[in-house]
Amino acid sequence: MVAALALAPSPVAAQAFTLPQGVGAVTLAWQYVDNTGHRLSDGFLVERGQSVTMSADFELDYGVTDRLSATFGIPYVFAKYTGGLPPPSNLPVDSCRCWHSTFQDFSLAARYHLGDDRWAVTPLVRYTRPSHDYRYQGEAVVGRDLQEGQIGVNLGARLVGFLPRASLQAGYTYAFVEKVLKIPLNRSNAFIDLGYALTRRLYVHGNGLWQHTHGGLRFGSPTGNPFFPPGELNTPELFAQRDRILRVNNWKVGGGLAYSASPVVDVFAAFTKFVSGTDSHNGQAYTVGATWYFGLPH
Repeated sequence: MVAALALAPSPVAAQAFTLPQGVGAVTLAWQYVDNTGHRLSDGFLVERGQSVTMSADFELDYGVTDRLSATFGIPYVFAKYTGGLPPPSNLPVDSCRCWHSTFQDFSLAARYHLGDDRWAVTPLVRYTRPSHDYRYQGEAVVGRDLQEGQIGVNLGARLVGFLPRASLQAGYTYAFVEKVLKIPLNRSNAFIDLGYALTRRLYVHGNGLWQHTHGGLRFGSPTGNPFFPPGELNTPELFAQRDRILRVNNWKVGGGLAYSASPVVDVFAAFTKFVSGTDSHNGQAYTVGATWYFGLPH
């Protein structure tokens, strides 16, 4: 199951402000996700089926105009089952307790900034497509191997009149996800982020992240709330697709810092923690990375 692979948002995707025309940014990030168990349909935590995923993320953002930016990204993901034997999946990909890795999904996005350098309303569109047909069944897999299109909007404001060094950003996206066995899997995601510049170079922030699946199926729970396992995965065909079709809902919180190492390089680190949810992974993610800017005026 791969519900925790996106515990932390893309550094660029969470930005309401866009780059100036002709300026680009290359971001390289490393994320480590510790999946510590599964939350069942009543929210109960089962500490079984643990796994670890690591990803090397590449993202290129470019200011087409002073308001329009285009972004391309693709991660290379490593996954390993770390729980007890036999694994819940009973698949060789997990039983070997070995690393599996490949490119995951590439994404193309466009954002358009409405506002000025103090506030922003930024509509966005994004298309995500698997780079190839990869394995999606089991714990030690890199993704769900599904296409999706997203529409949304990011909001941003620098709180000049209230806290001169503070900024507030929020965003919402709705994803149109490829159906599996005719089951709708569309999804809503939202975030809110409050940041503060401690110095001219050091910036800290905290955030909250929310996900709700509009469709999908529920596994159930031992309490019988809302029903006993396997719940709505009540045929061999549905159960075989469980890693793609669960109704994943969750809340996460996190925070991090960014440091301007030079006029053309920023480095950053972030931590994200699962708080609550249903039919979802439990865990936390650690992210470090750097952004290099090019095309800046001399």
